[in-house]
Amino acid sequence: MRPIQMVDTKQQYLKIKTEVDAAIHEVLDTASYINGKAVQDFTAQLNNYQGSGFTIPCANGTDALQIAMMALDLQPGDEVITPSFTYIATTEVVALLKLKPVFVEVDPKTFCIDPESVRKAITAKTKAIVPVHLYGHAAPMEEIMQIASEFGLYVIEDNAQAIGCDYRFSDGTVKKTGSIGTIGATSFYPSKNLGAYGDGGAIFTNDKDLAHKMKMIANHGQQTRYYHEIVGCNSRLDSIQAAILNIKLRELDHYIVARQRAAAFYDAAFSSSEKITTPFVAPYSSHVYHQYTLQLNQVNRDGLNAYLAEKKIPSMIYYPVPGHKQQMFSSFHLPEMNLKVTDWLTERVISLPMHTELDDDQLTYITEHILNFINNE
Repeated sequence: MRPIQMVDTKQQYLKIKTEVDAAIHEVLDTASYINGKAVQDFTAQLNNYQGSGFTIPCANGTDALQIAMMALDLQPGDEVITPSFTYIATTEVVALLKLKPVFVEVDPKTFCIDPESVRKAITAKTKAIVPVHLYGHAAPMEEIMQIASEFGLYVIEDNAQAIGCDYRFSDGTVKKTGSIGTIGATSFYPSKNLGAYGDGGAIFTNDKDLAHKMKMIANHGQQTRYYHEIVGCNSRLDSIQAAILNIKLRELDHYIVARQRAAAFYDAAFSSSEKITTPFVAPYSSHVYHQYTLQLNQVNRDGLNAYLAEKKIPSMIYYPVPGHKQQMFSSFHLPEMNLKVTDWLTERVISLPMHTELDDDQLTYITEHILNFINNE
């Protein structure tokens, strides 16, 4: 049995090595390292895959969120509603731009933002909602968009963990997550479902004027070289990463199927255990399983984590400290928050190895050891 990895990017690379190596050498031969043909080709292919009006590549997923908020002209003190149960990048950019983060609750089944909590948190200062499609499952976008329309708010989708996920509206319409809100943002960090071999990100929108503005912001606020019309930043996807991503984008749907197969194996193995709650899939969402995350009931999670490490099975806790308890937000003097579901999840979730290269021997080894620990605890 091959060693088990949390994310096995090397084995995935070996399957597309010939194509990837040729694409990298083509960039090297042309010496067009920034905004070359590879970037333009990938941007067009990704835009077609997403079904968005416009796609703007950038340096990473955090930049994608920051550029989105800059383009919406949010001002210091404006409130941005976001779940507390997410990676820090989602709210880090809120603080960086001197906006005010407003943390809300998540659904205990999907781990995604709870619409009723959003509604209750809206004030006269609220300007935007940032739903996160966590672990590969879609946030309830139809309800979020209805709330945003009712109160005149922007919606910035954090799609870093769910590229390729389908959202089904009540009228039967299907859209990719990241293409529904005012702006969508994603990451191509190597461990993502569509991962580069370095950093990368992209921004999506159906608004032509916003697309133009975000493209300028990502390029030092200019559309003509040396003529800087607005304050921007330097956030570019380089040609080598774009060339790699263009190959991997062709495989993305196959990668998703492989992840879903591994998830189905886990689901079946754990189905009889009352102490394990496997990932829930809502009727409106597909699941692309960026993470496969269990909720443990009356199980020593830290003990299980240590036991798995002894057996050379990697596992991770995403996320042990929610946003509303992070020290970095202390200067905002946020009110005391009672986010029971979020706090409950931080004490009970554990994520298992999840990637495209998991085989039956590995999955059997993982599940048998987890059940052995739980049944003999």
